[in-house]
Amino acid sequence: MSPEFVEWVQAYGAWGLCAAAFVGATLVPVSSEAAFVAAVAAGLAPATALGWASLGNTAGCLANYALGRWAREGVGDRLAGSRSGRAALRWTDRYGTPALLLSWLPVIGDPLTLAAGVGRVPLAWFLPLVAGLRVARYAALLWLV
Repeated sequence: MSPEFVEWVQAYGAWGLCAAAFVGATLVPVSSEAAFVAAVAAGLAPATALGWASLGNTAGCLANYALGRWAREGVGDRLAGSRSGRAALRWTDRYGTPALLLSWLPVIGDPLTLAAGVGRVPLAWFLPLVAGLRVARYAALLWLV
């Protein structure tokens, strides 16, 4: 993550962290984990950072899901063009909703949330599963730092 981005997150506090976590959940190569650590290091209360990072990252995953669901054919074709995208589509086809248990992982996680939309995973399963994994990931990161 660039030093300017860290400074931006530190300057805007919780809102900056939420925005960084949102962007980090999309296919844009931004590390929401680095933003999370930077926000806590800048003095944002750990519980506040956990809440805002989880909210922003979950919202970004939901945006991926919606994009996959509404632009199914175009997004599916684009996913099939990348290695991690092909793996995400394959796992979603093979395992369905349980494939989302891997959505917290780097590299494959973002394509999995897109593939879940393409594969029409029910939103009632998608949202709590993805949100819970986001909270768990940031809680684990808090424990590590």
